[in-house]
Amino acid sequence: MRTLVSPLALRTPHGRVVYWAILTVVVVGFTGAFVFPLYWMVTGALKSPDELAQIPPSFFPDSFDLGVYADAWNQLQLGTFLRNTVLYAGGAWLFTLAVDVTAAYALSKLRPFFGRVILGAMLATLMIPPMVLLLPTYLTAKDLPILHLDLLNTPWAIWLPAAANGFFVFLLKRFFDSIPRELLEAAEIDGATPLRILWSIVLPVSRPILGVVSILSVVTVWKDFVWPLLVLPETDKMSISVGIASLSAQMPQNVLIASLVIASLPTILVFFVFQRSIMAGLTAGSLKG
Repeated sequence: MRTLVSPLALRTPHGRVVYWAILTVVVVGFTGAFVFPLYWMVTGALKSPDELAQIPPSFFPDSFDLGVYADAWNQLQLGTFLRNTVLYAGGAWLFTLAVDVTAAYALSKLRPFFGRVILGAMLATLMIPPMVLLLPTYLTAKDLPILHLDLLNTPWAIWLPAAANGFFVFLLKRFFDSIPRELLEAAEIDGATPLRILWSIVLPVSRPILGVVSILSVVTVWKDFVWPLLVLPETDKMSISVGIASLSAQMPQNVLIASLVIASLPTILVFFVFQRSIMAGLTAGSLKG
C-alpha cells in the first residue's frame, strides 16, 4: 500500500517522533476547536457583565458564583420552556418512528409499485434548502389540507413536519435491506402478516438504527429555532431556544449565557451517553456479507 510516508521511515526513531508530534498537534488542535466554545460558554456564565465586556477578554473568571445559573432558571422561565421542549421532542420522536419505520419497511420489504420512484422523490427533498420549504410548510400548518385545521400554537405543528424525514427513511431502509429475506419468508410460512413481521422480527433486530433515528430526531427538534419561532408565537408555548431568544434583551449577559449552558446540557449528555450507539447505528447495514 502506497502512502505519503513509507512504513520503513515510520520505524526509525526520527520517523516515530515526527509521526507522534504531528498526530498530537492535529488531535489537540481539532479537540480545542470543538471544546473551546463550550469552555467559553460555561466560564462566561460565571463572569460578571464587566468581565465579559473587558478587552482583552479574560480566560478565567475572577470568582466562581454558581448562583447565576439559579438566576437564569428563575428569570427566564427555563422550567416552562424545558417542559415544552420535552413535549415537542417526545411527540416528534413517536411520530417519526411511526411514520418513517413503516415507510422504510414498505419500501424495503413490501416493495410497492413505483417504490424506487417514491424513494428517489424522498431523497430529492434533501437537496432542497430548508429555508425554501418554510413558507409552504407554514401555509400547510396554517390550513391543513382536507381537514382545514389551524395547527399554529399547537404541538402538532412541530410533530407532523418532523415525522416526514427522507433521511431517516433512507437510513432505516438501508438497514432493513440487510435483514435476510429467508427470515421473513419463514415467518410468512408460519402465517405471520406483514404488520406482525414488522413488530416481532424487524423491529427487535433493528435496535441500533432505531436508536440512531431516535437520538437524531430528538436532538433536531431540541435545537430547532426558526420553525418553532414561526408556529409557536405564544410565550407559554415556546421551545427553549425561542424562549431564551425572546427574553435575551431583558437579561444581563452572564445570565443569558448561563441559560444557554442549561439548554445545551441535555443534548450534550445524550451525545456522550449514546455516542457509541450513534456511530454503530450509522454504519449498520452499510455492508453485507
